[in-house]
Amino acid sequence: MLLIYSHTTSARLQYICSFLFTELMGVEYQISIDSEAYRAFEGAKLNYSDRPIDGKGIHIHNHPLLFETGIRQQETDCFTVNGNKAFFKTSSGDHPFDILAASFYLISRYEEYLPFEKDSYGRYAHENSLAFKEGFLSLPLIQIWLNDFKMMLKDRFPEFNFTSQPFSFIPTYDIDIAYAYKYKGIIRNLGGFIKFPSLERIQVLTGSKKDPFDCYAELDEWHQQYDLKPIYFFLVAATNGRYDKNILPHKNSIWHLVKRHARKYTIGLHPSWQSGDDRHLLSSEKIQLEAMAEQAAPIISSRQHYIRFELPHGYQQLEAAGIQHDHSMGYGSINGFRASVATPFYWYDLQKDRVTDLQIHPFCFMEANSFYEQHYSAEQAYEELMQYYHQCKTYGGTLISIWHNNFLGADKKTQGWKNMYRRFIAQVQQ
Repeated sequence: MLLIYSHTTSARLQYICSFLFTELMGVEYQISIDSEAYRAFEGAKLNYSDRPIDGKGIHIHNHPLLFETGIRQQETDCFTVNGNKAFFKTSSGDHPFDILAASFYLISRYEEYLPFEKDSYGRYAHENSLAFKEGFLSLPLIQIWLNDFKMMLKDRFPEFNFTSQPFSFIPTYDIDIAYAYKYKGIIRNLGGFIKFPSLERIQVLTGSKKDPFDCYAELDEWHQQYDLKPIYFFLVAATNGRYDKNILPHKNSIWHLVKRHARKYTIGLHPSWQSGDDRHLLSSEKIQLEAMAEQAAPIISSRQHYIRFELPHGYQQLEAAGIQHDHSMGYGSINGFRASVATPFYWYDLQKDRVTDLQIHPFCFMEANSFYEQHYSAEQAYEELMQYYHQCKTYGGTLISIWHNNFLGADKKTQGWKNMYRRFIAQVQQ
């Protein structure tokens, strides 16, 4: 057991200790406000306070963040520790920075509660983030910090044992537009043909060619071959709009597609763009998807369309709708670790200062970011994806990638990306 001394305790302190020590290190911990009991304890111990205590425990001079209430601008001047960026530098003690407060700042997305500049889609712009400004967006920095801290604990307390999280890979798919041409109806196809005349459209509609977005059977084969457990997120907006171009949910084709996937895989809701403007749509779309899945269990997973959400209201709405697992923690404009961690964690609502039951599953790679935003070729994206793989593998993370069916079919605009993805999953599952 790890004994932690603090002059007082708080919900924030309990939360980050539970995440770092219990979830990531697999050790029991106890927080004590009794300095004499701490001094007498002979096992592994951590003094998290602004004053030293006799004994061989590790002293981290605490930053006030974990004992504050409310949200205010924090000083996050970065410096380098063991080759990596850190902040909340300590003036004394055994550790050069407050790893507990810094980890809490990043994983709670504290900076996203402060005034910020929005991107063209009205989202928190990644350029605002400390991780982007300081160049550590591509790193699961919290786990890197913790790995160094483990070594300090082990050096000070050789008998202290902890576990490491195993690496895992979860492929996920956003089904925004299930088919390029099929099942869209005469009016939509006629309008599409007038805008962009295409022989391929005619061939697909006459049945002489497969729809270029139809990759589902091939994905099934890959999942079976490589023993993968994917998650599919379906967009089922009741009406189409500028950003919601799904096949409407009353069509038999999309009912069949959802039902078929629900029988074999975990499926989740891809809340429409419109649901961000009308909060009542979230629940109705969830009910719609549950009906289409034709399964007894409710839909409890989601990922926001266009990664459109704002803290804390976006997550509070998911909670109210009965969502228990969200997969939106990443950027829709650049790849990387938005929360500086590569493992699931429970959302801490800073507005109400409480830990919630909503589990966040961060992703670090979306092929649309590589293609549209970073302007990478398939080969460049493969190298990027392999870097994230090595980071997650090294530090015991969960690599969650996002793919869209239009990248994995036969669309000429994304030629080469399907083969790149097949190559990647073959490499990961060796």
